[in-house]
Amino acid sequence: MNSWVRLNARDHVIIALQDFARGDSISVEGTELSLLDDVPKGHKIITKPVAAGEDVLKFGYSIGKAKEPLLPGNWVHTHNLGTGLKGFLDYAYEPAAASEAAANEGQLTEKAANNLTERTFQGFVRGNGDVGIRNEIWIINTVGCINKTCEILAQKGNALHQGRVEGVFHFSHPFGCSQLGDDLKHTQQLLASLVNHPNAAGVLVVGLGCENNQIDSFKQAIGEYDPNRVKFMRSQEVEDELETGLELIDELVEYAEQFKRQPVSVAKLKLGLKCGGSDGLSGITANPLVGSVSDRLIAAGGTAILTEVPEMFGAETILMNRADNEKVFHDIVKLINDFKQYFIRHDQEIYENPSPGNKAGGISTLEEKSLGCTQKGGHAIVKDVVAYGHRVSSTGLNLLEAPGNDLVSVTALSAAGAHIVLFTTGRGTPFGGPVPTVKMSTNSELAARKKNWIDYNAGQLLEDKSMADLTDELWDQIIDLASGELQTKNERNGFREIAIFKDGVIL
Repeated sequence: MNSWVRLNARDHVIIALQDFARGDSISVEGTELSLLDDVPKGHKIITKPVAAGEDVLKFGYSIGKAKEPLLPGNWVHTHNLGTGLKGFLDYAYEPAAASEAAANEGQLTEKAANNLTERTFQGFVRGNGDVGIRNEIWIINTVGCINKTCEILAQKGNALHQGRVEGVFHFSHPFGCSQLGDDLKHTQQLLASLVNHPNAAGVLVVGLGCENNQIDSFKQAIGEYDPNRVKFMRSQEVEDELETGLELIDELVEYAEQFKRQPVSVAKLKLGLKCGGSDGLSGITANPLVGSVSDRLIAAGGTAILTEVPEMFGAETILMNRADNEKVFHDIVKLINDFKQYFIRHDQEIYENPSPGNKAGGISTLEEKSLGCTQKGGHAIVKDVVAYGHRVSSTGLNLLEAPGNDLVSVTALSAAGAHIVLFTTGRGTPFGGPVPTVKMSTNSELAARKKNWIDYNAGQLLEDKSMADLTDELWDQIIDLASGELQTKNERNGFREIAIFKDGVIL
């Protein structure tokens, strides 16, 4: 195993693949380099002199400005590297760049098509033509006041109907009452999109009766629905909400039993792409691997959804240069600038440094994190930009409006229609969203230490497996998950959570 890696020939830095001590000597491309500092695993070592104020390159792009002169052998981190990002930027649509990206995608698609047979998975085809990978009953409450009621209904429903469906699940949240303006609209839209998710064969919507998110207005957000698939209950209007709720769940289970798994083209699959608890290896192992699988799915006619808008800052022009057309380009510009304005509105620094966990893992600036983060989107053309809480309507790569927060963004990916979320992490997390959430470790140590959290070890890329090998392996695992032959750790552990974006006043 190598002790370091350089990601691009232009880079000033290499990434340590083991802990180093000051005074250690390493061979870098035929030159002996003596380390001037202790360097933890996953962190950066400068190999070329950089003057104060100059750009430091990683991934072939600037990840910030040197705060002081950097000498070969220095450890590069937050103490001597600062962001080079500033305020709002002027972006220009460059059709030539977009055409080049489209040509590259065409080459990739042709190559991928030669390697792909007409692959199918065993899915559930719903009455409206949508396809699900699970046959579950979901309980969606319009307001947080009845979380416990819905929790009891899910527990009792599971006990009564075990084996008839793949589970009865409720997703607790605190909102729906006393919300105003966009907050109420966000809550309604997000929950409505979950109601319409095809992994739910049947949905019980439970209201209280006096909340802002009234069932009648919520129905408008849901849109057209099959009354056999979606049932409603106002808790204040029934004598015994548990008895009535269980009767409605029984009807939904009976309806769900008509659906059986059948072969479905992988073109119907939608993958959500997310990272959290990143480290210095995220942009080297797990994120590029997700990008490779995303490219393969898109080549087969499927859909990938990339989110975490603040973690596009500093790498947004890469995505803009891959816009399908000028409208999509301007939609990406608006996506980025609206999120910057959100920061300003709350008197926050636009280019806030990465989280403490990210820094401990070796990420020093937001642009470094963004350049690693956007690799999850592979090399595909950006086909559409989707508003928070809404569902995707275009195949190919979609950008989704949502923050970097793990729970909020995974919930938004699920609501957008993702059947599975690929979640890369260098530090680990146990949570899961409403849909199967594949936790992918960036390093083998985490995979070995957190077996109850991690579903896939992308750290093998630094050991004995190639990107092509792992792409094939992960692709097969995704097909097995979609076919119900595997469950993710979050499913096995019962970890299914949602979080809703909030940006306003609560009465």
